Amino acid sequence: MSSNADGTTGGPARSAGDPRPVPPGPLRLGPYEYGPHQRLVMAIVNRTPDSFYDRGATFTDAAALDRVETALEEGADLIDIGGVKAGPGDVVDSAEELRRVVPFVAEVRKRFPEAVISVDTWRAEVGEAVCAEGADVLNDAWGGWDPELARVAARYGVGLVCTHAGGVEPRTRPHRIGYPDVMADILTRTVRGEAERAAALGVPRERILIDPGHDFGKNTRHSLEATRRLPEMTATGWPVLVSLSNKDFVGETLARPVAERLVGTLATTAVSAWLGARVYRVHEVAETRQVLDMVSAIQGHREPAVAKRGLV
Repeated sequence: MSSNADGTTGGPARSAGDPRPVPPGPLRLGPYEYGPHQRLVMAIVNRTPDSFYDRGATFTDAAALDRVETALEEGADLIDIGGVKAGPGDVVDSAEELRRVVPFVAEVRKRFPEAVISVDTWRAEVGEAVCAEGADVLNDAWGGWDPELARVAARYGVGLVCTHAGGVEPRTRPHRIGYPDVMADILTRTVRGEAERAAALGVPRERILIDPGHDFGKNTRHSLEATRRLPEMTATGWPVLVSLSNKDFVGETLARPVAERLVGTLATTAVSAWLGARVYRVHEVAETRQVLDMVSAIQGHREPAVAKRGLV
């Protein structure tokens, strides 16, 4: 377990120029602490009418609450609530985003008091409102576009996901984007700097995660390269979150539409688990839970659920 100069744990304990890997520290989300070999499932709950995946299936309160309950029953460790779809579409201003997510966060906190609640937003105004209603994590998928969001996380002592998005504006797609070295850009342009800035502002280091941002500001080859180079991210000591579920890089790699990307997603999940990612933002909770448990068992970090073969 790494220990920082201020006595805290989690995150890098060495200078950025030190090439040695930093051992993973504890991860704390909500009231819970997770060990370095625990892999967490973050279930997606879209409060949007135009999600690329579910096309508004959980836009109504009743459907969204059912989704939360089912996800928790299937083994989700976190619930990630989002009020704006990532891709281009109808304008959703902050007032509308607030309307979609704030009352819902309050209701989820009331009905599922032990759940860890994450909110997918880049806006500090939204972050402030959902934290006041009991959110535990702010999932900033747009690379610190609103620098005040980290200050909100610091004020409330909640978790913060620092994501690489290539500097693109929220809800825009990259066009002919290029990187001399995509992982170097991920580490130096965004996630390391954003994570250290968040810690300096007062976000507890053990509550900060970094995300390579698959598809965000990247083409398919960039996302594939970021996946195979995940050990460079885990070597920083910051816990790594990956959001892989049914994304375009999976679809393009296998030439599959959104409805047929589960196999590719789970293959990428297994590889990412082997390479050290700790949190997985997903649509299919039960399937992802099985993949992660299987990888953990192969690596010797989890006992089989049943072990009778050759014994009875």
